[in-house]
Amino acid sequence: MTRTSILRAAVATVATVSATAALATAVPAQAVPAQAVPAQAVPAQALSVHAPSPYGRPFDPKPGAPGAGDPLFPTLGNGGYDVRHYDLSFDFTPVTYDFTGTMRISARATQDLSSFNLDIDSLAIDTVTVDGKDAAWSVGPGGSGQELTVTPEGGLRDHRPFDVTVRYHGNGKTKPFGAPGWRHISDGGFASAAQASRADTFAPVNDTTMDKAKWTFHLTAPDGYTAAANGTATGSRPAGPGRTTWDFRLDAPMAPELLGISVARQTVLTGRGPHGITLRHYVPEDQVDTYRPIVERTAGQIAWLEDTLGVRYPFDTYGMQIVRDGYGDALENQTLSLFGPNWFKNAATSTTYTNVMIHELTHQWFGDSVTPTTWQSAWLNEGPAVYYAALWADRQGTASLQDKMKAAYSKLDAVRKTDGPPGLPTALGGFNIYDGAAVVLYALHQRVGQEEFDAIVTSWLRKHRDGNADSQDFIDNAVRVTHDDSLRPFLEDWLFSTENPPMPGHPDWV
Repeated sequence: MTRTSILRAAVATVATVSATAALATAVPAQAVPAQAVPAQAVPAQALSVHAPSPYGRPFDPKPGAPGAGDPLFPTLGNGGYDVRHYDLSFDFTPVTYDFTGTMRISARATQDLSSFNLDIDSLAIDTVTVDGKDAAWSVGPGGSGQELTVTPEGGLRDHRPFDVTVRYHGNGKTKPFGAPGWRHISDGGFASAAQASRADTFAPVNDTTMDKAKWTFHLTAPDGYTAAANGTATGSRPAGPGRTTWDFRLDAPMAPELLGISVARQTVLTGRGPHGITLRHYVPEDQVDTYRPIVERTAGQIAWLEDTLGVRYPFDTYGMQIVRDGYGDALENQTLSLFGPNWFKNAATSTTYTNVMIHELTHQWFGDSVTPTTWQSAWLNEGPAVYYAALWADRQGTASLQDKMKAAYSKLDAVRKTDGPPGLPTALGGFNIYDGAAVVLYALHQRVGQEEFDAIVTSWLRKHRDGNADSQDFIDNAVRVTHDDSLRPFLEDWLFSTENPPMPGHPDWV
């Protein structure tokens, strides 16, 4: 994600524990959508507490936690269950921005549950069922949006798989309780920009990086508009007079914050990347000639990153979505990076726009495939994206990696004291987790040399593919790969100290 985008999100959403606590009490009761609380909620059934158990222990149901405990966003996400699969049906009407949705969630309880929460924001809930039975539900304020609390009949036993279906509706121009996730396009369409906490403006989710799941999408819109989503496009079909449904499947697990859906007047450009990777790009339908040569660069960029990182691209498909207007940043939605048009305004005379393409493409490995366990480790996303984009520019002869790192090193010392060091940021979006984190990687490279640096990166991406990891995991991996225990205090200083350590190989840097 570009720093501009995450800075805006950090300002508008919860950025620190204190800010989160303030938001949790600041949501006015009357602001809940009119149909968000049922007129006659299904009554909760009596729970058989301490009933005989085939597992040899009593059934002791309790509510799942209303937050996943992220250090920067403690009320994001929820506890008590693990999502295995999301199946989203989303029917959108352009211009009016009205939509209806059905979210089907397959999950597994991780404790005895009397109730559990889903994150929503400005969605009007119609019905909720658990395993096909009506469930009691209510909507209340949350830390950055709202909490949908579901009370299934009889509760749910620990380790039990269960299915939740939520039917809802809303309007994409409704002012959310938190930051906006919708980006409105002048042709009447939209694109999602959900990071870090805005997937819940489109559908009920467990909005935490800790709970990755597989996804299926079914997006419906009027003829003349084209829908896009993460993953592989599996086909389209009529959806009644003048409407079409597009289907997508994402088999690699994805955190909700990487949700990338859109409906717009857009054209799909397809191609093939290294070893048969499917490439599909979405560009404004009247600007195909402008963007075709730009998106066609991605195959070569994937090949360069595969060679540089020593690991194949982690997914089956990749693409760029370039919107007509309404969005000015760049975002690494999994398998389908989102770009505002401003990045390419000088494409006819310069290739510097390729730097941001490399930045978001790098995120497919760092952040999307290997996702930080919590946002406190966001440097693991942004540091590599900045570092490898700078390395790309250096190799292209358009900018010096060393000059960039020297300038960033000089600035980082003061930033550590105001915004926290790269591994302990006080909020998202700062220089510390972007350029500052790239400086940490540069220092590691200077310390261990090219061969061992590459081995650390390759091992990291292979070991944690499709999973979650944090700063301590990165340190442990570096020590394990190099068999050098002194790297532990070295990386701890670089990641957690409030002062810059000396830069290896550059004693003159201050």
